[in-house]
Amino acid sequence: MMKEDLLEKPIECEAPNLQKKRETGIGLLKYMVVGVFFGIIMVKSEVISWFRIQEMFRLQSFHMYGVIGSAVFVGMISIFLIKKFNIKTLSGEKVVIQDKEFRKGQIIGGFIFGLGWAITGACPGPLFAQIGTGFTIVVVTLISALVGTWVYGKLADKLPN
Repeated sequence: MMKEDLLEKPIECEAPNLQKKRETGIGLLKYMVVGVFFGIIMVKSEVISWFRIQEMFRLQSFHMYGVIGSAVFVGMISIFLIKKFNIKTLSGEKVVIQDKEFRKGQIIGGFIFGLGWAITGACPGPLFAQIGTGFTIVVVTLISALVGTWVYGKLADKLPN
């Protein structure tokens, strides 16, 4: 695909933001409060602990598997309830969950993601909580994640997905 073609016809996002009203100022405060609360939970549950992550990858502890398994279970129940009761967003918009198709690139990407997680002791979720608790060396991991995302964006059309 030529670059000119992309400019004329943009690729449609798989998860478009169909939000009708743009939130600003005080409306965004709720996201900050939830983010801070989530960060506190991540720290207190030791999910951001490099030691706990290494224990998981060495198969020495069930702690992280229990947390991840619980999150998957809660997510499954939440999706079921959203679909069954046609739950809407706080602003009254319908929640649309698109079906996903399997691609072999997901296996390759998952392997690379897991390898980076095992090496650095951090996945993108807790990076900011780790930095916030004083582990400033994690800024290197954050920058690496951003660079990796940028590189993927540049090479996505050449990769097997």
